[in-house]
Amino acid sequence: MMRTPYPLEEELGMRYYASDIPGIGGRLRSRPEDFIVEEIPLPFTDADDGSYLICRLSKTNWELQRAVKEIAKRLGISHRRIAWAGTKDKNAVTTQFISIYDLAPEAVGRVHLKDISLEVVGRSQHPLTLGGLVGNRFDITIRDCIPEDLAARVQAVTEVAAAGIPNYYGLQRFGVVRPVTHVVGEKILNGDYEAAAVTYIGRAYPLETEEAQGARTHFAETRDARAALAELPVQMTYERAMANHLVANPGDYAGALRALPPKLLSLLVSAFQSYLFNCALSCRIDEGMSLTEPEVGDHLLFQDGREDIVTTRNMRAAQLQIRRGRCRIAIFIPGSGPVVPHGRMDEIMQELMQKEGIDAGDFERASRFVEMKFDGVLRPITLSTDLQAEVSDESVRLGFTLPPGHYATTVCREYMKADPYVMI
Repeated sequence: MMRTPYPLEEELGMRYYASDIPGIGGRLRSRPEDFIVEEIPLPFTDADDGSYLICRLSKTNWELQRAVKEIAKRLGISHRRIAWAGTKDKNAVTTQFISIYDLAPEAVGRVHLKDISLEVVGRSQHPLTLGGLVGNRFDITIRDCIPEDLAARVQAVTEVAAAGIPNYYGLQRFGVVRPVTHVVGEKILNGDYEAAAVTYIGRAYPLETEEAQGARTHFAETRDARAALAELPVQMTYERAMANHLVANPGDYAGALRALPPKLLSLLVSAFQSYLFNCALSCRIDEGMSLTEPEVGDHLLFQDGREDIVTTRNMRAAQLQIRRGRCRIAIFIPGSGPVVPHGRMDEIMQELMQKEGIDAGDFERASRFVEMKFDGVLRPITLSTDLQAEVSDESVRLGFTLPPGHYATTVCREYMKADPYVMI
């Protein structure tokens, strides 16, 4: 294991690499075509009379929420009628599926947007839901790598990645240019809606434009929503919607947060759960526990979704099942339900929750506020996949498939060991 030298990764709980092999450096996304993502959908049920039109959405260099809003505008419908199974990267070429409620197939022809295409593939009686996919295929090129022993280093990391690397939530889970979502989520959980809204609108980050940083800083210092509305760049639609609400309803910070799309609002809270997972996983490594050898009290998550707890009696069976790839050690991420501690990892998670001043009641209150359940969930602590790696001059091309909720940048990070900002 090697510790990250980058403060941002430390801040997000991503403290370790699985390998001690020097990084290949390089840069991701020199152009959108360097990061190609293809969604693998669940089988669609044939339903000619289903209420939901299923379309294949292909886009280049579009943020999904913005793309959905623009598509809805062209169709003359509310963006809330459009659903999807996975959120894809912006600076990339992506293909995924969306469902649109109560839309005739011929209406899709009205959508003419640069670098976006929609293709009707069928109908369904149900909308797509987040996480409702088999996984994603990735074709990624890392350019401008360190040339010394490049092929040997790539091969060594490929072998480590096949065995398993820390399954951290990647940088984009917390915001790419502004990794702030988990901070806002924590403040929502604490019931401090003013601090949550001010953080969302007003916390500036160095990679933003000077105009954006200035507008954010001014709002954070003054709470002047009218000035923020005048100063915030027009493309910052979510911040402007919140500021517009505060102009019309001074002091209603809860209402300002609800001006955000419901899915985005819920993602802020779940981002804090992701942060807890990253921290707990790093704490496991801190304490010298293995990623692949179970401890008594560890949770096991099987490929079919079945769960189990490691005990002294089933330890040898658990070790065998893990080695055969039938299950993985997992960490339980708490939500609004009660938690029964089984082992050291559950204790670590409880200690992290206590340190942040968060409990199950806070998740229950947040569930009511954002109108979305935040149940506890198991997440595997390792990410492993069959990787195809090709080295050409100073570039490395990676091909692999990941299940839902796993991050391609977590794989790339293991190879590059570079500043996280060169991976955005």
